[in-house]
Amino acid sequence: MFPLLLAQGGEGIAVGLSTKILPHNFIELIDASIKHLQGKRFTILPDFPTAGIADFSNYNDGLRGGKVRVRSKISQLDKNTLVITELPFGTTTSSLIDSILKANDKGKIKVKKIEDNTAAEVEILVHLPSGLSPDKTIDALYAFTSCESSISPLGCVIEDNKPLFVGGVTEMLRRSTDNTVDLLKQELEIRLGEFEEQWHFASLERIFIENRIYRDIEEEETWPGVINAIDKGLQPHIKHLKRAVTEEDITRLTEIRIKRISKFDIDKAQQKIDALEDQIAEIKHHLANLIDYAVAYFTRLKKEYGEGRERKTEIRVFDDVDATKVVIRNTKLYVNREEGL
Repeated sequence: MFPLLLAQGGEGIAVGLSTKILPHNFIELIDASIKHLQGKRFTILPDFPTAGIADFSNYNDGLRGGKVRVRSKISQLDKNTLVITELPFGTTTSSLIDSILKANDKGKIKVKKIEDNTAAEVEILVHLPSGLSPDKTIDALYAFTSCESSISPLGCVIEDNKPLFVGGVTEMLRRSTDNTVDLLKQELEIRLGEFEEQWHFASLERIFIENRIYRDIEEEETWPGVINAIDKGLQPHIKHLKRAVTEEDITRLTEIRIKRISKFDIDKAQQKIDALEDQIAEIKHHLANLIDYAVAYFTRLKKEYGEGRERKTEIRVFDDVDATKVVIRNTKLYVNREEGL
């Protein structure tokens, strides 16, 4: 009943098909579902469990051809040290460090030492040689390492056992929300049926005991005779019932113990019937106002489970990094003073 596919994301590959649905924020999905139910427009953007920074300018609603740029969060600890505290989606601390070391080996960046202090939170310290610009090094890390990567989403789902390229994550959420409304309706209808059955038998039980119909079977010697006697005794009192009395109902009446009959409290029985009628009326009200009921359902989800699920990924528009301007020059120049070269 909640769009788990959009919340958790999904990825898969098959012959001639692939899918890559990015994870989205729990609270934002609920807010978007409520907006859809209220007939308002909405936009949802991915939110990654690894946090980081992302540029969704070309997300294209998760359709084929879209692209998301994701970055580590890098800050300057001091003039010779950078600290990475958040990872781009799809990257681990090990793969990130490996990419930095490879870029260093290729001469793209200069790094003195790397320390991985990651525990509950990510903390990778990048120590720089003296005199190296931290700002340019940050740009170089984005240009030449896994500190920045690009993700291409593709929204292919299975519907009716067939692959379907849905019209973006917006359409996925609309379908999920509409499906939730249908499920809520079915749930209400099931509960309504259960309460009406309880009301039906509670009413029958009261009629059976209050009018002492159980005495009508004292002279009966056969089971059909017992059933007919009870059925005949009930007839004057069942016009207000919502459905016909069946043989199964009558059989249940014969199973009521003498002890229960002797201690039967008419007032308590009526209170139970009244309570059931209130519940039935409430469910009918919800069915008549299904959209309001669905909005309340999503609002309750947000209130009960939304704490601590705020957006982790910072949304930002990235400036392009010119690799030719941030590459660390390692070429050594020699001077031949005798020949003037």
